[in-house]
Amino acid sequence: MVTFLRRDCARFSKFGNGRGKKAKWRSPKGRDNKMREGIKGHPVCVTIGYGTKKAVRGLIKEKTPVTVMNAADLAKIGENQIGYLGKVGKKKKIEIMTKAKEMKVEFANINAELALKKLNVKEKKEWT
Repeated sequence: MVTFLRRDCARFSKFGNGRGKKAKWRSPKGRDNKMREGIKGHPVCVTIGYGTKKAVRGLIKEKTPVTVMNAADLAKIGENQIGYLGKVGKKKKIEIMTKAKEMKVEFANINAELALKKLNVKEKKEWT
């Protein structure tokens, strides 16, 4: 799939050079803009035809994402669904990860085993 970036985002830092959020798509408006005119050799503009298929749209690894905000939400994840960890604190994250490890639930945005390992190491350093 094509990633559409703002014009001149690689040239100027204010347009997102090394700042992903600022590099989001903005339509080029200039009179002689080569990108707007669609001239060969220049980046492509957002147009009809670059969209994803309806059957695949919104899926992660061909599974429907389910947002997990607490340990009880893990029970909602079905067979053809994948967990997506919401914005939660450290304490709740540890609780969710330990339960997910027991239930063998897969997450799209975090590796449960590595996250637990990393969080437990930090906890031990705090207490000693």
